[in-house]
Amino acid sequence: MVTKSPSDFINLISNFDPASGNQKRELENIIYEFPYFQLAHAIYLKSLKIQDQFNFDLILKKTAILSSKRKLIFNWIEDNDNNLFKILERSTKKENRESIFQDTQIKGAAKTDKSEEDEEKMFFVDWVLSYANSENETESRPLESKIEIIDSFLEKNNQNIEILLSNLQTFQSEDVYEVVIYETLKSYVDLFGKKKISKSKEDFGKFSLINKAFQSCYLNSKKTDSLFLNLINASSSARDYSRYLFFYLSYLLNQGDKEAVEQISSTIDPINNGLLISQTKIWIDSQNYKKINKIFSCANEAHLLGEFFFLIANLYSAEEDYVKSNFYLNISNYLNPSFYFNMYLLAENYYLTKNYNASKNILKKFNQSEEVFYWHKIKRISKIISEQRDDVQSLNYIEQKFNQIKKPSHKIIFDMANTYKNFKKYNKAIELYTNLINQIDDTSEIYADLLYKRGGSFERIGDYKNSDNDLIKSLEIVPEDPYVMNYLAYSWLERKYKIDVALEMLKDAYEKKKNDPYIIDSIGWAYFLVEDYEKAEKYLVQAVELMPNDPIVNDHYGDILWMLDRKMQARYFWKNVLKLKDTEDFMKENIKIKLLKGLNKI
Repeated sequence: MVTKSPSDFINLISNFDPASGNQKRELENIIYEFPYFQLAHAIYLKSLKIQDQFNFDLILKKTAILSSKRKLIFNWIEDNDNNLFKILERSTKKENRESIFQDTQIKGAAKTDKSEEDEEKMFFVDWVLSYANSENETESRPLESKIEIIDSFLEKNNQNIEILLSNLQTFQSEDVYEVVIYETLKSYVDLFGKKKISKSKEDFGKFSLINKAFQSCYLNSKKTDSLFLNLINASSSARDYSRYLFFYLSYLLNQGDKEAVEQISSTIDPINNGLLISQTKIWIDSQNYKKINKIFSCANEAHLLGEFFFLIANLYSAEEDYVKSNFYLNISNYLNPSFYFNMYLLAENYYLTKNYNASKNILKKFNQSEEVFYWHKIKRISKIISEQRDDVQSLNYIEQKFNQIKKPSHKIIFDMANTYKNFKKYNKAIELYTNLINQIDDTSEIYADLLYKRGGSFERIGDYKNSDNDLIKSLEIVPEDPYVMNYLAYSWLERKYKIDVALEMLKDAYEKKKNDPYIIDSIGWAYFLVEDYEKAEKYLVQAVELMPNDPIVNDHYGDILWMLDRKMQARYFWKNVLKLKDTEDFMKENIKIKLLKGLNKI
């Protein structure tokens, strides 16, 4: 039998005989052509096991890298039943009929909702698509070479690594990340084998800086401190640098400098930071240093390689290439399974491709002992419930989970307050913001932001006195914050209050954030209110271009067009407001009056 099509493969599975040498060769051909077709790997492993082949352990390792469900593969190999369909059926029942295999060969992830039945059969569909779209059998070879290189790194077989890298070079594409992978792996040969940092011919910007910092850390170089600090300071926001701050803290702990670690921890904002560094602060404050040492050490070669592939996965995820991202995440997790917090990105990739069951399966790994990641799980599942059911059930779920936490951290309280605000439960949001404001020192970096958010909530319920007090006080702490200025000024415009002052405030905000669509809309509306319609139109046309689906912006632009005597265009934008999904009922009623009577008759 020659397997040329998916139907041939299905027939092979149906009549699978693990002792058959012919079937083993067929499977080898399939795997050669589609090296990341997980189902084929699983069946092939069964053949190798039964036939007692010498390369079983090596293939098992490669398959483990590729697989999101390793336990299922191991159970299949050890099971006396050779009927894969029965194994799959038992597994799907046990795991609530969730997806089994994720085929990383696919060129693009499906972005439409699927039934549970479709999900469990997806690996066949994936292979069909892969089979149809694969025009060049050499496309898969770079990926295969990377796995072989990883094996060689782990086995410290430097000679084989150099041969494999030479082979990999011939498959380099125009994808800049492929070049980065090749150059970095090449530099790691010198790092692990010769204990030296090799100079790269190419500069990959921040990525080169990251690589140099990690390699210096591995060699315990005196430059490690300055390299990590330069990397941290080069980042544009707290969230950008937080990951590298974690690695720097890990390095300091390995140096035995707990005093420096605790000092840095005391400066970390516990609220406005990324997941990893927020959780790290909790570990440090509770002196749980073993946790940090366990999940990462730059002296561990596998850990370094794992972090490198995580960075690659993160880059592909940012470009919405979730297939490649997931592949490199699997490699990263294989190299450093202790760093399972990295799996949040895999869960996010699945969420973004609407594979909600797979996302929830990953999120199950996070429990209350790591409260930041646990709370992230709760928030994401709440969003999934919102997508699959409705907002009411979503809010009920997250509210229930929040109330079960005995001593929620400031970060969790802050997130819950924001959740209430987003769900328009402004009184509950105000209660939690007030709770935090009373607990946090007024010198804290987060204090001004809390006042800003509480002030916005007061404004939403019409409590303008308290709203103005909070927003003005926030501005006193962080003068000329463009977002606070915009919110306060727009609130005044809506009330026809201090319009001239509001306009001047918006001019300042605009100079600081010229590309922010909300500020552009606000300043355009201010000019409308002072009857400078020409200037108003100049700004509002920009706002519409930046936010074409925002009902308020479309409404404002329609009003301006009407006053410029471009009534047909005005009616077009007003009608558009009625079509937009975020248009509130009261606005729809006002729009209907405008369409009937015109702007001056309101």
